[in-house]
Amino acid sequence: MSEFLVDADTLALARFGTSQLTETVSALKLLERPVEPWFRAWKDEHKAAFEAQLAARPVWAALVENAFGRSWVADFLTVPPLEPDQALADELELLTVLDDDQIRADLSVVRTPLPEILLTSTGLADAAAELLRWVWTETVEPDWPRRLRVLQADIVSRTSRLSEQGWSGVLRGLGPDVRWLGDGRIQVNRWDYPTTDVRGRDLMFIAAHSPGVNVSWRKPDRFALTYPVTGIFAGTEAPAEPLVQLLGRNRARILVEAAEPVSTTVLVATTGLSLATVSDHLRVLTDAGLLERRRSGRSVLYWQSDTGRRVVRRPAPVSGFRSGRRAGGR
Repeated sequence: MSEFLVDADTLALARFGTSQLTETVSALKLLERPVEPWFRAWKDEHKAAFEAQLAARPVWAALVENAFGRSWVADFLTVPPLEPDQALADELELLTVLDDDQIRADLSVVRTPLPEILLTSTGLADAAAELLRWVWTETVEPDWPRRLRVLQADIVSRTSRLSEQGWSGVLRGLGPDVRWLGDGRIQVNRWDYPTTDVRGRDLMFIAAHSPGVNVSWRKPDRFALTYPVTGIFAGTEAPAEPLVQLLGRNRARILVEAAEPVSTTVLVATTGLSLATVSDHLRVLTDAGLLERRRSGRSVLYWQSDTGRRVVRRPAPVSGFRSGRRAGGR
């Protein structure tokens, strides 16, 4: 397993944030690889246009094919931002100054030998930047405001645990292999790489809609761990119309999005509803036995009960006559 070695100063100054470059590279990886079910609708929407771009631009296709390995991504794609929440244009400045030899060196760490097109082409950094701009503009930017709300909600929820649960609570759930080991050691993944000493250096945790946890650095003094937040994709599948008629559109959507434990803060971010409205819908759904709830630090998590899962899978038929009150809402 790989570890970060940290000290008190590193943890005291560690920051959570977002990165448009990280979000874009994560989207590129999702377009290039098999994905989990919750990413599928988004990928299906953009796959044909992405493949058409690669077919028309052989250098782009070669960069994509050679930049992503099983346990490594070419370094020029993973440089952490100087500050959290920077714009893509600012982050790409550090890529576009690299020369072709540096791009080839980074790619060679992932895959060797490189294809002829990458060995003979020039302007590889500019080509990579153009590829990333296309992915951002076409697949990420149109939904960036909602994505950003989800990421920020996760950051607020996670950092609020620090005073009550310490770093073990903050790191819990970042990824299946991320955990606080004690004695200044953070396990970051399961790969057999040497321990990385980040004591006295800058450490950033980047929330992204990514398929997994990634480690990156800007040596010698900046390191980052990117962790997955998938809330933006939870509501991709619209609730079935019978479920909407039974519960009301907003309550049906909340029930569908609670397939996995989710906090009130994240639901506010993903639905765009007010905190009071979400809280009211959650109360009704919980009282009806469709949701379970438990407290986690300062947050309360909700998820579908067994009854809720059955209702989502097979919504009750809506007839022309019903007695009593329904659980519906706005």
